[in-house]
Amino acid sequence: MSRKKIDLVLQDVTIENVAAEGKAIAHTEDGQVVFVEFAVPGDVVDIRVLKKKKSYLEGRIVAMKKPSGHRLEPFCRHFGICGGCRWQPLPYEMQLEAKRQQVYDQLVRIGHLEVPGIAPCLGSDKTQFYRNKLEFSASDKRWILPDEDPEGLSPQQRCGLGFHVGKFFDKVLDIEKCWLQPEPSNAIRMFVKDYLLSHGIPFYNLRENHGIFRTMFVRTTDAGAVMLILCFGKEFEGRVQMLDAIAEAFPQITSLYYIINSKLNDSVGDQECILYKGDEAIWETMEGLRFKIGPKSFYQTNTGQAYKLYRVAREFAGLTGSEVVYDLYTGTGTIAQFVSAKASRVVGIEYVPEAIEDAVVNAEGNGITNCEFFAGDMKDVLTDDFIAEHGRPDVMIVDPPRAGMHPDVVKTIMKAAPRRIVYVSCNPASQARDLALMDGMYRIVAVQPVDMFPHTQHVENVCKLELK
Repeated sequence: MSRKKIDLVLQDVTIENVAAEGKAIAHTEDGQVVFVEFAVPGDVVDIRVLKKKKSYLEGRIVAMKKPSGHRLEPFCRHFGICGGCRWQPLPYEMQLEAKRQQVYDQLVRIGHLEVPGIAPCLGSDKTQFYRNKLEFSASDKRWILPDEDPEGLSPQQRCGLGFHVGKFFDKVLDIEKCWLQPEPSNAIRMFVKDYLLSHGIPFYNLRENHGIFRTMFVRTTDAGAVMLILCFGKEFEGRVQMLDAIAEAFPQITSLYYIINSKLNDSVGDQECILYKGDEAIWETMEGLRFKIGPKSFYQTNTGQAYKLYRVAREFAGLTGSEVVYDLYTGTGTIAQFVSAKASRVVGIEYVPEAIEDAVVNAEGNGITNCEFFAGDMKDVLTDDFIAEHGRPDVMIVDPPRAGMHPDVVKTIMKAAPRRIVYVSCNPASQARDLALMDGMYRIVAVQPVDMFPHTQHVENVCKLELK
C-alpha cells in the first residue's frame, strides 16, 4: 500500500528554538509542535509538512521569508545533503547552549533526576578540521544531486567516494572537500578516487555486493603522523601498484594498511588489517603520555577536546593517591593512564582485545606500573569474584558506548559500592537511564558537558556521583 502524500505548507512560521536531534522547533497557529531541519531561531519560513503525528509535525523549509539575525552562511558546499555538520548556520555560542540544554532535558526534564546545576558546555578550540579519524565509503551508484540529469551521467560519473546519505545505506554523497579533518585527508581521498577511475578499478555496489573498492579510513595525529587503511572487496591484480602509487604520492603517510573484506557489510572489526608499508601504529601525546593508535584502536576523534574531557574526569574522580580505581570501557587505556599518577592502582576493562593489547603497550611505554588491563564483555568480566580478586574500587570511571551500560553491570557497580563514580557518556539519554537505576544509592554532585563535535547535535557529558 502506498503512503498517502501530505499536501500541506505552513506559511510564515517563526522558528523558536533548537530542539532534539539537531532539529529546530516552532508552533502552528493552533499550537501544534513542528520540528524542522536546518533552521535557526528567529527564521521566518514556509514549511512543507512531511510527517503528521498525533502530537507533532515534521517538515522542511521550502521558502525563507526572513532569515534570522543569528543565521550564518554554511561554510561547506555539501551542507544540507551530507548528513554531518547540520548546525553550520547556528553561531557556535548557540550550539554550546543547545547542548547544555540537551543534557538538562535528558537528565532533569525527561529523566527526573536531581542535579545541582549543569555547567556551561566546554567548547572546542577548533570548530573546523578537528577530527583525527574519518571513514569514506565508495559506491558505483552515488547520490545524484538535484541539478544533475541522471540520464546524462556515464557509469564513471555515477561513482562516488564520500559519506552515506541519511537513511540510504546504499547511497554515497561524493565529497569534494570535507571540513572535518586536516590535510592530507582531502588530498588522499581525491587521489584515490581519481586512481580508481583512471585504472578502471570498480567502486563497490553496496546493494548488490559486488565490486572491489569499498572504504578507506584516514587517521591523523597532532604531530603529523598519518595512517591510511584501504578496504577491498576481494584481491585484484592491481592492488600492489595502487598501494605503491599512493605511498609515492603521499610520503607523509606513516602507516599504510589494507583489508580484504568479502562480507556483506562494511564492518572491519573482525577483519585482518595487513600492514603494507610503514609503522604498525601512530602515536598521540597528552601531558607527556604517549598513546599507541593501531588500525582498530578506539581513540577520541577530537584530540584537543579529549584532553579537556579527561581533565574533567580526573578532577571529578577526586583522587588523593591512595584509591583503587576501576576504569570500565577503558579502550586503549587513555583515561586509566591519565589518572594513574594520582591513584594507588587502576584496573581497566574493555571488550575489544586489540584495544587492551594497545593499553598494555601504552602503559609499558609510559613507565606506568600501577595499571592492569583485562579484555572481555563487561557483564562477564566485572563479577563479584573479579572484584574480590583485584580489590574493591574506591572510585569507578565508566565510559560506555552510546547504548550505555548493561543492567547487570549497573547491579555489579552498585554491589561494589565505590565511594565515587565518574560517568562519561556520549549519549545523555542512555546516561540518564543508567543514572536513574543508581538514583537510590548515589546522588549527582556535578555535571559537565563537553563539545566533541562542533556543528552537530552530539554532546559528551560527564557526571560525578557520590554515595548517599
